[in-house]
Amino acid sequence: MGAAAVAVLVVLAGSWYAFRKFSQTSCGSSTKLTISAPADIAPALKLQAADWSAPGKSDDSCVDVEVIEAASADVAAAIAATSKKSLTGVGQANGKTRVPDIWVPDSSLWLQRLRAANPASVPTGATSIARSPIVVAVPEPIATTSFGWPNAKIKYTDLIAKVSGDQKVKLGIVEPSRDSTGLAGLMTLAAAATASGGGNATQATQIATAALRALAAGRSSLKDDLMQKFPRGSDPQALSAGLTVAPLSEQSVIQYNAQQPPVRIAAIYADPAPVALDYPFVVLNKDRAATAEQLLKSLSGESFRDRLGAIGLRGAVGAAGKGFQTPTNAPPALTASQVPEAAAIEGLLTKWQAITLPARMLAVIDVSGSMLTKVPTAGGVDRMTVTLEAARRGMQLFDDSWALGVWTFSTQLDGAKDYKQLVPIGPLVSQRNQCLQALQAIRPKQNGDTALYDTILAGYKAVQAGWDNGRINSLIVMTDGENDDPAGGLSLDQLIAELKATADPAKPIQVILIGIGDKVGEGAMRQITDAVGGGTFVAPDPAKIGDIFLQAISLRGQAAQPK
Repeated sequence: MGAAAVAVLVVLAGSWYAFRKFSQTSCGSSTKLTISAPADIAPALKLQAADWSAPGKSDDSCVDVEVIEAASADVAAAIAATSKKSLTGVGQANGKTRVPDIWVPDSSLWLQRLRAANPASVPTGATSIARSPIVVAVPEPIATTSFGWPNAKIKYTDLIAKVSGDQKVKLGIVEPSRDSTGLAGLMTLAAAATASGGGNATQATQIATAALRALAAGRSSLKDDLMQKFPRGSDPQALSAGLTVAPLSEQSVIQYNAQQPPVRIAAIYADPAPVALDYPFVVLNKDRAATAEQLLKSLSGESFRDRLGAIGLRGAVGAAGKGFQTPTNAPPALTASQVPEAAAIEGLLTKWQAITLPARMLAVIDVSGSMLTKVPTAGGVDRMTVTLEAARRGMQLFDDSWALGVWTFSTQLDGAKDYKQLVPIGPLVSQRNQCLQALQAIRPKQNGDTALYDTILAGYKAVQAGWDNGRINSLIVMTDGENDDPAGGLSLDQLIAELKATADPAKPIQVILIGIGDKVGEGAMRQITDAVGGGTFVAPDPAKIGDIFLQAISLRGQAAQPK
């Protein structure tokens, strides 16, 4: 039986095993050690734990080791939940996954994301115990004819050009917010798309947005679902119907080809190499640190590297052990990957969320006189200009599945009403230009005040009136001031009471309030969003409104529940 077949049998043997490194007669009690690891490395860890836990194999003679298969995203959610945090696109912990003594996620990207949520959530200095590079997976016939594989050197910018210029190319990715392979591929593709702009910021944004939209259209929640999209036959019709390009781990390609599919997948090692899966060994329980260190020593040896090789993984430094089925043109060893900064990771995932989640949104923009205030950090343009630019750029991320409406507000904009509808909520596929033209025509009202509370209630009711079960329904209000209505209008308490009376739990609506500048009533805004569900975001420097806008849009991935 081949090594790959053995690996498959090992994976199917069970979801978890417990190995006891003690004898019933000699140990009155044992040290318990739980390890959580994803399915792609758990088989090797189980075998190594069984060997290490055999009597007489190490200094510690009484250890009970349990290796539990758990997706990295699920464990990360459980760790984040201990500090009442959540990760972008991951959501809340599922209630079943427990925080282990030792965690072996598939990538250090998870550690960065957790540190962004809470710097103390995971320790620093984790040791890598295995590695698998991220490759561009392409059906071999297409790789040969379209990319010159295996002879040509391929760059990610070449890939972006191919995706942009050929509508027949079907790009796929595993959901990046929950999958390290998808995230590493997304980061590399997004950087290549931006670089393809040739220094032209507008063109770079357009190329990057198009690439992200193409990825979003081809995303899959699970790796197995994505793999099923590759061609099931080598004839032209089957090839054109199947998936063309996807970032995957080297291990995934090895295991796929080991099943002898109708069309093999080429692993293209494109330049620059994305962040590789590095499987850090993370000790979460300090009381088990000494025992964990003993186990870690056994994972640095040749026997563990060979067990990794049998399931398509490389050793910690990138060298392959026995049984490793080396793909064509695979590098014999790997250089250490530089894990991106947490801010860069979260920034990209925020943009990804903004692109991928379908929504029905009413955008309401403050046009009071204070929006004419100049912004020194934005070259001296006024608040209105930077706000509208943020809105326009945000719209570039919204695909045609979105529904959007545009209002403005100040005081007495439409007769006695303090708000004015410019574009009703409707599908962008038919009114994108109308929305853009409306934004372009917006001008502040000289000496206009800020009837914020009346506008929020009216906007909420407008979103509720056409509530769509198939989308995330939200109201987003951008303002640079506190509620100021000379005609009276609702008080804060009255607004909250009206919103609560109007709200329907079966039809949730997110209220997203964005404050621009340092004169906003942030406390009152938070009371509103806490009461009905949503979030408040403030950009003290109006020049940063674009970043804040993306953060606010990404909130749509969370449930719109009041606190």
